[in-house]
Amino acid sequence: MRRALIAAALLAAGPASAWEITGAIEAELRGFTQSPAFAFQDDTRLQPSLSFSARLTQDWNGGADRLVIAPFLRWGNNGDGRDHVDLREAYWLHQGDGWSVTVGVDKVFWGVTESRHLVDIINQDDAIEDIDGEDKLGQPMANLSLYGAFGALEFYVLPRFRPRPFADFGARLGGPLPVGDPVYSDPDGENNIDYALRWSNSIGSVDLGLSYFNGTAREPVLVPAGAGLVPRYDQISQVGLDLQYTAGAWLWKLEAISREGHGPRFQAAVAGFEWTLSDLGGSGADLGLIAEWNYDGRDQTLAPATIYDEDLFLGARIALNDIGDTSLLAGVLIDSQTDARVLSVEAQRRFGDNWLLGVEGRFLSGGVAPDPITAINRDDFVALTLRRSF
Repeated sequence: MRRALIAAALLAAGPASAWEITGAIEAELRGFTQSPAFAFQDDTRLQPSLSFSARLTQDWNGGADRLVIAPFLRWGNNGDGRDHVDLREAYWLHQGDGWSVTVGVDKVFWGVTESRHLVDIINQDDAIEDIDGEDKLGQPMANLSLYGAFGALEFYVLPRFRPRPFADFGARLGGPLPVGDPVYSDPDGENNIDYALRWSNSIGSVDLGLSYFNGTAREPVLVPAGAGLVPRYDQISQVGLDLQYTAGAWLWKLEAISREGHGPRFQAAVAGFEWTLSDLGGSGADLGLIAEWNYDGRDQTLAPATIYDEDLFLGARIALNDIGDTSLLAGVLIDSQTDARVLSVEAQRRFGDNWLLGVEGRFLSGGVAPDPITAINRDDFVALTLRRSF
């Protein structure tokens, strides 16, 4: 992380033309609906915090070159273990004729499904920001992308691994055991150089992506050690497929992987659809109905534990298409074997040009070990956010 901050400072000292600056300050009030499962956990039900995010962009050379710096900060000082600073992006981009190069810290997203981003493997989860896997840490990288009639071909060199952050011991969503410093199956540890490549193209109504990754797994295996757990990061190779087929109001989606390195090679997939009803009842609102099936064939005694082994996801997305861009996304993940459930609700509405009010809820129930949900199934919460953009 120190090298990334130094790189950002060097980037800031670049060309003298004006920076374009955007960002937001957000106040959040997170409230837990139940008392904690363990006596040593913080029983503070209401946990306020502030976050700051910014994006500084500078273009020159006729738009062929760009510098981007995007820091993130959360501060609460309330013992919830979420206070942290990260450099989400700090990179130089050069665009040529049919190619581009990116060097620095960046975020890359792969995938099409809603309930699980199975093929998305470049960036590490920011697990103390939220538990849904949507928030990511910046990843140091060098990327070469080639574009043409064949689609897009992207090559990645990832020179520095970033371990997943965990909630402090005693914090809500932290589980019953302390998590220690990471260990690595490769002697180079976090200095191991990872590699990835991806080909993508749109062929008629089909958006297709094929990817390959070789390096340090972003998911750790939590190994018992003394009175706590130690995250162990194995070396893996992974082949991924993401596919989306558009047929009128229907979106058919698939993500699938084959991974080697966590014990025996295993396969995993998530597949389903989103069907959109437009202008519902003449109201101007759109309703999207989502259904996805998750399968994961890993040996959970050797590979990182997952809640997505044989699970059904059902959800709905509502966009009112009003002046405030009011939207709601709700979904429930149901384990077919244990009936464990994870219910997620996200809603937001914009006020004026700069204000955004949001509500987010996570509700967990059931689960049988080694399902990770058993450690946090009393940590249901609702978060109210108010964001001011600039």
